[in-house]
Amino acid sequence: MAQLSRRHVLGLGVGGAVSACWPHGAAASEAETGAHGMSAFGDLKYPADFHHFDYVNADAPRGGTFSLIPSVRAYNQSYQTFNSLNAYILKGDGAQGMDMTFVSLMARANDEPDAMYGLAAKSVQISPNRLVYRFTMRPEAKFHDGTGINAHDAAFSLTTLKAKGHPLIVVQMRDMVSAEAPDDATLLVTFAKGRARDVPLYVASLPIFSKAYYANRIFEESTLDTPLGSGPYKVGRFEVNRYIEFERVKDWWGADLPVCRGSYNFDVVRYEFYRDRDVAFEGFTGKNYLYREEFTSRIWATRYDFPAVKDGRVRLETVPDDTPSGAQGWFINTRRDKFRDPRVREALTYAFDFEWTNKTIMYGAYARTVSPFQNSDMMVKGGPPSPEELKLLEPFRGQVPDEVFGEPFVPPVSDGSGQDRSLLRKAQQLLNEAGLVIKDGKRLLPNGEPFRIEFLAEEPSLQPHHAPYIKNLATLGIDATLRLVDAVQYRARVEDFDFDMTIQRFSMSATPGDSMRPFFSSQAASTKGSYNLAGIASPAIDAIIEKIISAENRADLTVACHAFDRLFRAGRYWVPQWYAKTHRLAYWDQFGHPSVLPRFANGVGAPENWWFDAARAGKTEQAK
Repeated sequence: MAQLSRRHVLGLGVGGAVSACWPHGAAASEAETGAHGMSAFGDLKYPADFHHFDYVNADAPRGGTFSLIPSVRAYNQSYQTFNSLNAYILKGDGAQGMDMTFVSLMARANDEPDAMYGLAAKSVQISPNRLVYRFTMRPEAKFHDGTGINAHDAAFSLTTLKAKGHPLIVVQMRDMVSAEAPDDATLLVTFAKGRARDVPLYVASLPIFSKAYYANRIFEESTLDTPLGSGPYKVGRFEVNRYIEFERVKDWWGADLPVCRGSYNFDVVRYEFYRDRDVAFEGFTGKNYLYREEFTSRIWATRYDFPAVKDGRVRLETVPDDTPSGAQGWFINTRRDKFRDPRVREALTYAFDFEWTNKTIMYGAYARTVSPFQNSDMMVKGGPPSPEELKLLEPFRGQVPDEVFGEPFVPPVSDGSGQDRSLLRKAQQLLNEAGLVIKDGKRLLPNGEPFRIEFLAEEPSLQPHHAPYIKNLATLGIDATLRLVDAVQYRARVEDFDFDMTIQRFSMSATPGDSMRPFFSSQAASTKGSYNLAGIASPAIDAIIEKIISAENRADLTVACHAFDRLFRAGRYWVPQWYAKTHRLAYWDQFGHPSVLPRFANGVGAPENWWFDAARAGKTEQAK
């Protein structure tokens, strides 16, 4: 197999790299010690002998069931359905929660921006040139069938994911040259020169599969066979498209590791799937599932008055969200000729009345998103570029809009009427300048065809948000419609970039790096299944992404992110929507959680750090 031949060649390269880049003598013995954790800039909060993370209850009781509906998704997952237990490839709709059935080399500390500490690997040594990472595996680590997890399994997993994983995984692993196991205990991962700063962290977070299990199975196939796992949970009962349960492994080998104490406390974690948000809400009121993060302001403002809330059986909490909230908006598919002109895209922004939508439809619960780094120091607040930003941007003067060197673009603020005439006139002016004229009340493209826009969506809950926007577009002579499709068809069309405009929500980490490539790079623009829905293919943006990736400290990272923010906003790739400054939680009162919730990751620590409270559950039953 050609791939094996290439792996063999790369393996020879690893040996040379190790002998060349680890020093000899006293320094070498120092390097042999290894570190208990790693981070992007080398800073770690927790010492080598830490007992547990500060944000967990190390003595949390175990037991009970935690049930919820999906609120985040990765790779091939869907919010509304599943038909596969392989969640790391392009094919199929992967089940939520499969990540709980596997372990990775290291685990995140969710009260630090990007730090990771040993899980399947007990330590890591980093070569002086930071291109070779030597992980030492834990001898006690085991798969669910009792066989040991060794370095050969880890090497197989990383190599397989890079070659056959979901395109988003492949893109983020491009700077990993090889993963080799000279023995059962040692994994050597080699990275390319100039590698992205966060690639080692990403690699250390990927699942470890059993090499023996896949010896006679095809990794890249969608399947409902339960894969051999090694994590705190294993797949339990499930019914395709309806629910899936994960059962806690009672004698799990990793339960007493510092990174795991106080976590994974429920005997069962169950995901319920609904095709409609309103039906899903009714399911919660009927106790068909027990925990819900509310993302619809209308429901939060008007429907949490059912009896179980009034008598205290259901608790409501509002938790501040201090993480970068990222971006949500209608992303415009610039691969299509009708959206090539940035003036056309800017006109679409002027046609959306956020103030009216927020006030009338969303009960004033949201703030306007203006940046992909919203709610963080990485967002440009205003004013012209700093000298440090100019140093990064000057090479592209004349190739990017002049606006990049002035005030960053901010979406217009309307009068709240729903049809602000001054903003619609501005939109009309931009369309006229772009050569889209009005004839018989219809806006025509330069080629004479009517200007039509189809909004693609997978659920009806956002119909009220589309309707006034579509009405304003009609005022401009644009024939806009909303197309609702099922979850499977939606994902297939989005992966094929078969849409005009669609809503996307994503957030950047507190230390963005290589993860930006799948969203914004030219490579991702032509990669099926990537998150670059807008089709951004800008040499300037590509170059600044590399500056973000190679930043050696947080100050440089912030400067590079500011430069990126200016370029992205100037491109008019989206119609920005909104974000919430809090997490809105509702749950049946039978859970406990730490008083201080982790700032990073999902910001609420559920279900990982919550636990079943038998006393509360008993009171809830008595209150019926």
